[in-house]
Amino acid sequence: MKKDYRSEFYQIIFEADTPAGKLFDLLLIVFILLSVVAVILESIPSFNEKYSQGLKMSEWIITIIFTLEYTIRIWAAPKPLKYIFSFYGIIDFLAIIPTYLDVIFAGAMSFAVIRGIRLLRIFRILKITRYSREGQIIVDALKSSRIKILVFLFAVAVIVLIIGTLMYMIEGEHSGFTSIPASIYWAVVTLTTVGYGDMIPVTDLGKFIASFVMVIGYGIIAVPTGIVTYEIATKAMSGSRKKSCKNCGNILNDIDARFCKDCGEAFE
Repeated sequence: MKKDYRSEFYQIIFEADTPAGKLFDLLLIVFILLSVVAVILESIPSFNEKYSQGLKMSEWIITIIFTLEYTIRIWAAPKPLKYIFSFYGIIDFLAIIPTYLDVIFAGAMSFAVIRGIRLLRIFRILKITRYSREGQIIVDALKSSRIKILVFLFAVAVIVLIIGTLMYMIEGEHSGFTSIPASIYWAVVTLTTVGYGDMIPVTDLGKFIASFVMVIGYGIIAVPTGIVTYEIATKAMSGSRKKSCKNCGNILNDIDARFCKDCGEAFE
């Protein structure tokens, strides 16, 4: 029987369930980290002056490895075009092209930092199934609370606009509040309790308003936290009565479901 090398490479490269697949992805992540670190170090003039040749050589070695990996992915993929134009396919292509472009256009190597995005693959290796439900709860909670948060943010924007306009009228240009947009910037910085100190009120009324803004800033920070926390608690309680699939890992099946929503696996 002829050995199906294409299927074997697919299991190794696209899946992380096998020991070989996990080892492949771990090695890939190591090369990604080395490449990103090399690009960062190359941006340091003193370091680049001493080790420029070594950095360029390592970059080419890593680029060749990524090029081979990209080529094998296209060959092993059941639908090559679907992979090429997928999110990860585009990222894989962008990860190798800067080095080749650097031959034609000097400085293109700096774009190799985009390889850091490929670290998203780490979630395929870890297979943190025990956290998948918790992650889904947070996502659902944010979706459920988005309208409340948007209304809250609109109210904050109105408050910031009013406070910024008042401070522009009270303090004026001589205190650094040169325009309403600049005053709004000060209101945002003060309301979030950051306080850069580049704009400071000097009048008594301005200081009083600044103190008031600082105090209400703490309350404003707590409001969205409370909204999201409530939604998380609600989703966690409702999500406690869900059935997980041992075949595909889907944990959002209804408690009375007979088959998995994703893979169709029959429940015992």
